[in-house]
Amino acid sequence: MNEQIYPIIPSTGAIYRMLVPLMLILLGSGGLVGYAAWASRHVRFLVSENGIRIAGGLYGRSVPARELVLEQARAANLKQDPDLRLALRTNGIGMPGYRAGWFRLGNGTKGLAFVTDATRVAAMPTTAGYTLLMSVADPDGFIRDARARMRR
Repeated sequence: MNEQIYPIIPSTGAIYRMLVPLMLILLGSGGLVGYAAWASRHVRFLVSENGIRIAGGLYGRSVPARELVLEQARAANLKQDPDLRLALRTNGIGMPGYRAGWFRLGNGTKGLAFVTDATRVAAMPTTAGYTLLMSVADPDGFIRDARARMRR
């Protein structure tokens, strides 16, 4: 049997003009998700007389002691407290086992969350109009320490 092969006419560069930006978006998104996954295990809350510094993650910042309403700080279980429930993510990360960033809370107020375990959260209202929500192993101990350090 005698065969003749006819190759396809090579494509113009149009496919690459679409493929390259798409690949860059996918790589960037993958990098962001990877960083968020890393941050879910490496965010730290540093408590001093100056306030709380949240180190690591995309939403890390310093919250001055003068902005923290320590008298109203409390340990919370977000699964049982409808007022502090993370109701709507407005600018944040929501992955299985890690929620970080800005959320609308169940009571309609704003919250800045760093939550990996919704049952162990230190909730600290601020004078800036939001509540700081942080998953820590011992929320009551964390709050006691913050009060002691910031009242010196």
